[in-house]
Amino acid sequence: MMDEASFICATRFSRKKVVTVSTEKIDFTKPIPQGTIVELVARVDKVGNSSCVVKVDIFMENMYSDERDKVVTGYFTYVAVGDDKKAIPIL
Repeated sequence: MMDEASFICATRFSRKKVVTVSTEKIDFTKPIPQGTIVELVARVDKVGNSSCVVKVDIFMENMYSDERDKVVTGYFTYVAVGDDKKAIPIL
């Protein structure tokens, strides 16, 4: 789910074809029990010439209370590519 959310974020940001080139450390601070609601929030954290880093946070919410906790954070790096599969400027 995190890779999909980060891919959508990078694509919407650049409006170009992007590929995942790396994932960095993913921190799980709490387990996510079955039956809980999860919300993924992705945002561009850094921008390079042909790449961007997307931070994804997962929030967990108990279905029957207002409690909401951030439980996972991860970083994904994307590179914009042209039709020849070579890197191109991301902006």
